[in-house]
This record gives sequence, C-alpha cells and structure tokens, in this order.
Amino acid sequence: MDFIDLKTQYRAYQTEIDARISRVLSSAAFIQGPEVNELEQALVKFTGAKHAVVCSSGTDALLLPLMALGVGPGDEVIVPDFTFFATAEVVSMLGATPVFADIDAQTWNIDPADVARKITSRTKGIIPVSLYGQCADLDACNALAQKHGLWVLEDAAQSFGATNNGRRSCSMTRIAATSFFPAKPLGAYGDGGALFTNDDLLAAQTRSLLNHGQEGRYNHTRIGINGRLDTLQAAILLVKLAHYPDEMVARDHVANWYTERLQGAVRTPILSPGQTSVWAQYTIAHPERDRIAQHLQSKGIPSSVHYPKPLHLQPVYASLSKPELCPVATDLASKVLSLPMHPFLAEKDVDMICQEIRSIL
Repeated sequence: MDFIDLKTQYRAYQTEIDARISRVLSSAAFIQGPEVNELEQALVKFTGAKHAVVCSSGTDALLLPLMALGVGPGDEVIVPDFTFFATAEVVSMLGATPVFADIDAQTWNIDPADVARKITSRTKGIIPVSLYGQCADLDACNALAQKHGLWVLEDAAQSFGATNNGRRSCSMTRIAATSFFPAKPLGAYGDGGALFTNDDLLAAQTRSLLNHGQEGRYNHTRIGINGRLDTLQAAILLVKLAHYPDEMVARDHVANWYTERLQGAVRTPILSPGQTSVWAQYTIAHPERDRIAQHLQSKGIPSSVHYPKPLHLQPVYASLSKPELCPVATDLASKVLSLPMHPFLAEKDVDMICQEIRSIL
C-alpha cells in the first residue's frame, strides 16, 4: 500500500501526459514554453484570482511576494507555529523575524486571536497556512490586516482547490502561494509552485523577480532569483489540472470513509462551517500516536507525522523560543498522525486501515 499512489495516477492519465511531454520534447522549448502561459491562464480560471504566476517551487512562491513587498531586517511576519518549516524559513531568509502564533484547537489552523496578540509596530504581514487541505480563517486574518495596515499571504501549499463559502483558496487574500511538489493534491513530477494576486503591480514585480529581476531581456531593474517553472512541469500540470475536480470529489469520499469508521476511536479532522477541504492529508490525533504508527507499520500500512515539532522548538529558532509559547501547537505535535490519502484509495483499504487502528486501541 502506498501513502500517496502516484503510479496509479500516472497510469490513469498516461496517454495524455505522454502526449504533452512529447510535444514539449519536440519543440525543445524547455524554458518559458507556451505551456507555461497556458497553465497560468488555466490556474486563473480555476481559482478566480486575477493573476497566477508559476514558479520553481512552493517555497519560491512564498519567497517571491515577500521580496516584492520589501520584507527585510527589522520586520516581523506572523506565521503559525504548526506548519512546514518553509513558511517561516522564507521570512528568515530575508533577514526578517518570524513570530509564531498558536493554532486553533478545533481546525488546527492559525488562531486569529493569538495573531492579534502578536502584532507589534514591527509587524508587516501575516502568513496563515491552510493546513491539511482546509482554508485558514482568512476573513479574520484579512480583518486584522486591514485594521493594522498589514498584508496577508495565504500559504495554500496544501489547500489548492479548497473553498470557503464558495470562494477558492488562493483568491481570498492580497497574495497566495501554492506548491506543486509531487505529493501535493495537485502535484507535478518535480518541484513547482505558483503565486496568486489581484494586484497588477505585485504580479509584475514577482514575474521580474523570478527571472533574475529582468524587465526586458538583459535589462535588470532589481535583484531577483532563478525561479522559473520548467515547461515540462507545466505540461504535466495541465493534464492533471483537467482531472483535478474529479480527484477532489474522490478525496472527499476517502475522507468521509475514514471519518465514519474512526469516530469515537481517535480525534478526526473538523471542518469549519462553509469550508471544504482537498485533504492534502487525512490527519488524526491520539495520545498514543506512536503506538498506532508502529502497529500500522507492522501490518505494511504507511503513515507519517505532519509535523512532529512546532516551529518555535526547531533548533534554528532556539533564540525565539519560550516555554509557554504556543501550547496548543506543542500538544498537537505529539499526537498527530497522517494516514494514506489519495483519490485512488479503495474503500476496502480504508476499512482495513481503520480496523487495524481500532484493534490496537
């Protein structure tokens, strides 16, 4: 059994993917080929954002807007304490300071009330992470930003396609970023990412920054990076995006099977009213997480911990850590366990996984 079954997915779309790849190989337009612009237009149509700018990774999709916004030394950016390291890493890379906010005990996304407590005169923005596939409380974050003159950058690396009262993730904040890492709900066959905005100037600036700060060939107006998305990855993503709505429905079925079978045995995910999730992970919580994981492994069932350590306890951030910082995130990190999740997972396999979890408990 696979934690994420990319092999079955490839076989399902193989004819289309191979044809797209062959077209790129024949054209030899490996950088900035026509598929890149085609993908951006398809992403705009899917999300409802005015601009989609594809780039080389989800990390660069977070970094580029921060560069365009001038984030640097002396600035603070509020991030959730419970997320992948990249969310805070990009802040630190620019010399600014990540400020860790605790998470909501129900949704496991950033707690707007704690965000409000962490805002200072040095705060420039908020990066709420839409964790595990469900949008964070972006309305509350936007309200805080408007009140204090901040920007909001949604880290939608795990939530591409999720909705909040009918609005798509990646379209509800000044900027948003997603990842096309192969294991993401919409994944490429290598690294890739995209950022989204309705701001014409931000879109233009990030396009320049991802191509060495160029505005016109060999005319460099700012210091940038090499952050372009390969044409081959764009071609693959175009095929997978066409099938993505069906995959989201299938993911929802799998999540519902898990929830029905695990109720009362472990803590299952809670969706806020009006929210849909794309289930980047199906993550349970239990005090005996490690014993459950070991038992599943003994039965040939993979699992993973996303994430075993909150950001404020990472060694590199030891100078920012305090014993009382983010108690909800600290507690949750010792309990979470992600189970196999992909749109090709059979109901009988979910039955077996859930039976094994119940048997060990």
